[in-house]
Amino acid sequence: MKVFFIGAGPGDPEMITVKGARLIGECPVVIYAGSLVSPEILKYCAKNAEIHDSASMDLDAQIAVMKKASAEGKSVARVHTGDPSLYGATGEQMRELDKLGIEYETIAGVTSMAASAAAVNRELTMPEISQTVTITRTPGRTPMPEDIRNIAKVGGTIAFFLSAGQGKYISDSLISEGWSPDTPVILVYRATWPDQKTAVCTLSGLEQALKDNSMTKHTMILVGQSLKGSPKADSKLYDKSFSHEYR
Repeated sequence: MKVFFIGAGPGDPEMITVKGARLIGECPVVIYAGSLVSPEILKYCAKNAEIHDSASMDLDAQIAVMKKASAEGKSVARVHTGDPSLYGATGEQMRELDKLGIEYETIAGVTSMAASAAAVNRELTMPEISQTVTITRTPGRTPMPEDIRNIAKVGGTIAFFLSAGQGKYISDSLISEGWSPDTPVILVYRATWPDQKTAVCTLSGLEQALKDNSMTKHTMILVGQSLKGSPKADSKLYDKSFSHEYR
């Protein structure tokens, strides 16, 4: 018996990994994040699976289900949106499972960041422009141990999760640290879902763009010069003069 923390991907049920879909089908008990995970993911469940929607469950309730399943010798598929390692709150679940001596394993998933970049056919890294991607969020009910202004000093490309209501805070913070007001920004609402919506703006116009497109939540905010989509220079990967060990 084991608990599998499975990344369901950003929304499209076809973007779950083959391994993730297989394990969902093999587990007699499934707990899924109903407020974020597409219900179509449940098509991978066994016909007689015991299914729980975690939207109405606190941590204790989820652990109780896992504990009961363990006592019955049943494996559990704990299905999270995107990738469980990013804003998935899996650490606290694992802590409780450690106390109970219950084994667990994490199955990676496609992040909404990757899906958002794909939605607009952009690279997050580009030669001589950006080779760094910072994943962060703005303060909310969960406080931020890092200062966004210090993050801004790193440069590169920044992916803001869970921050659709903080457009002005993001633009003011980055511009105050020397980012150009004309820095490209890409907004992707509900990446890969049927109602996916994208928008392009500049850093100075971020707050207005979020309002104009009614993007109040479930929106990825990507900021950085690489999002222009026009490289200054080609990579060395396919350069004729660049030697490869196996080419």
